[in-house]
Amino acid sequence: MLYLVATPIGNLKDITFRALETLKAVDLILAEDTRRTGQLLSHYKISKPLESFHEHNEEAKMPQILEKLRKGETIALVTDAGTPTISDPGFKLVRECAKEGVKVEPIPGPSAILTALVASGLPTDSFLFLGYLPKKAGKQNEIFNFLEQVWSNRETSVVLFESPYRVKKTLAALAQKFPERKIVLARELTKTHEEFIRGKLNELAKKDFITKGEFTILLR
Repeated sequence: MLYLVATPIGNLKDITFRALETLKAVDLILAEDTRRTGQLLSHYKISKPLESFHEHNEEAKMPQILEKLRKGETIALVTDAGTPTISDPGFKLVRECAKEGVKVEPIPGPSAILTALVASGLPTDSFLFLGYLPKKAGKQNEIFNFLEQVWSNRETSVVLFESPYRVKKTLAALAQKFPERKIVLARELTKTHEEFIRGKLNELAKKDFITKGEFTILLR
């Protein structure tokens, strides 16, 4: 059995009883960052074998993980924060488990996408999640053209992730293409300095704000 366990995106209290029970019961925990997950486990006094599983080693580690699962071991996959496999490693492992008939069980919980969306003030009747924008301008323009096509057919909220190092550059690029679009920047979600910054793209692209913590960008 492979469990996909959602963990807090900020506040350590944002974890379900079922998630804690699962982490206590499994034979092994796979973590994107063992130090960060180690802090969570320590906080809840959970002592379990912990192994790294991230984008740089997932291909190499997958055969041995699948072998453990075939032998009947129970394994939990967690990410740095939030729900596993969302813009994070893990979907390839889930795909292989599905191919081999290994049961995969999601343990739902925190998600930066939904946390930001429901508090954004933008319509939530439909939304499109695009993860992180490509870094190259040409690839970015392909996404922007795609968005233009989507919005020409249906108004929908759009959710993106961005790092603190690139958020201002990304805003500038978006503002050049969609200056009048509404935007909400969600920063440090569920943490002490949680912040929502709202406005139009052409306004926010020129505004000074703290670039600390991971950003969720919402557009409409």
